[in-house]
Parts: sequence; structure tokens; C-alpha cells
Amino acid sequence: MKKSYDFSQRAKNPNLKRIIVSVKIENAFDLSKSLRCDAFVDSRVSLMVLPAVWKGRLGRLESTRIIAIGNLVQGAINVEACGPVRIQIEGFRPIHTELVFVELESDVEEFKPLLGHIVLAQSQATVDLPGNRLVQIKHVDLK
Repeated sequence: MKKSYDFSQRAKNPNLKRIIVSVKIENAFDLSKSLRCDAFVDSRVSLMVLPAVWKGRLGRLESTRIIAIGNLVQGAINVEACGPVRIQIEGFRPIHTELVFVELESDVEEFKPLLGHIVLAQSQATVDLPGNRLVQIKHVDLK
């Protein structure tokens, strides 16, 4: 086995498509402060990820913590986790959670919001790969 295998060169599945869903995000303390966007479902991401320039649209949110994350475009960066917010994926029940805002460099083109696995689990949603969509989880796993 090669000691330094480059996983970025692995075969890509041409049948695997990005799942994009409509998401409504509201300030949990001021529901008049909200936004709606289309987001990529990305189960490698934990929380909902938005560009920092959108933060003002949600009004005043508490900064809960600073999280260090790895990013392919910018390398390792610190992001601000904020909340509480109410997130509702279209067709699923709303949840209360936190999200992160990412500062973008000027050479980064249009940023697509990301919907992570914690938000999916809280919303009782899972990815149906053959159907290329989100489906409802009937029972929550408590393990």
C-alpha cells in the first residue's frame, strides 16, 4: 500500500449530484429577521454555513463560540457560531440551533450556503442517494 495516497485523485461518481434545498432561517428571538436561501446539502459539514455578509439580515444574534475549521478554499480558518436561530428545511419540521458565518476572501466567487449533518439530524431528514433528495426519518436514533 502506498504510504502517501492522494485521496483527492479518487474516482468520482458521475451519477452523484448535489442536493439543493430551500431553507428558511429566522432569528429565534425576532422572527421578523429572517432570510430564505437555497443551500447545498453537505453531510461532511456539521452546522448551517452562511457567508458573514448575511449576518445583518438576521438581526442581533449571540456569538456562542469561535470554531476552527478546515476549508479547501482558504485553508484553516476561525468561524463564528451564532444563535439561536430557527431553521426550516422546506418540507421538514423547524428546529432551533446555531449556525456559522464564514468571512470570504475577495477572490472567492459566489458562495453557496451549506446545510450540515447536525441540522439534517435535528430536522429528521436524511439523504436518499438513489433518489437524489432528502427524505423524512421516521424514528430518531438515541444511541
